[in-house]
Amino acid sequence: METSKNVQPEQITDSDLSEQIKVVTKDSHTRAENTELMLSYQRGHVSLTQYQMLLCSLYKIYEALEEALDRNATHDAVAPIYFPLELERLPSIRKDLEHFYGQSWREKISVPAATLRYVQRLRQVGSEHPEYLVAHAYTRYLGDLSGGQVLGRITQKSLGLKNGEGLSFFSFPAVSSPTLFKQLYRSRMNSLELTEEQRRGVLEEAVAAFQLNIQV
Repeated sequence: METSKNVQPEQITDSDLSEQIKVVTKDSHTRAENTELMLSYQRGHVSLTQYQMLLCSLYKIYEALEEALDRNATHDAVAPIYFPLELERLPSIRKDLEHFYGQSWREKISVPAATLRYVQRLRQVGSEHPEYLVAHAYTRYLGDLSGGQVLGRITQKSLGLKNGEGLSFFSFPAVSSPTLFKQLYRSRMNSLELTEEQRRGVLEEAVAAFQLNIQV
């Protein structure tokens, strides 16, 4: 499986894996903050169409990611960062989609080609290089934990949603302290025993994960 070749030799040091990912994805992170959707959030307003499209894509992405994580839950590189109780997003997204589209939401949603490419990549990684799931899980879950509360408030205000309806995706009820949980998650990541080749692969996959998110 091909991965991004943006990781330079000097970027692979003895530092923690989580710090290495921050280094190699710095530019990608900046680009991700300047997508049309994120600029709308930064301006404090997101449209119903934008949010519905986001939920549809997130459903397909998390369906593929969480299926891959479940299948590889005992893999040496996945088990330490496998937190389904705390992080699982799929049930929350289903609840939000049902709020907006009704019980027959599965028949009504559609996603762009970029989302399907993302899904294909996740399934490929889960089958061929389960250790690369670390990069995708880190990118998605910790990103959602970091910005979820702020984005949730903006969405609620923009769309006039009441009582948290349609906003389940942003809530992590099993995580009492996002800050402490992220520290635990990074600690687990940093404890993974990876060969140099595997580590390079994870870093390259982190860059690819950001690129896939930007395209969505």
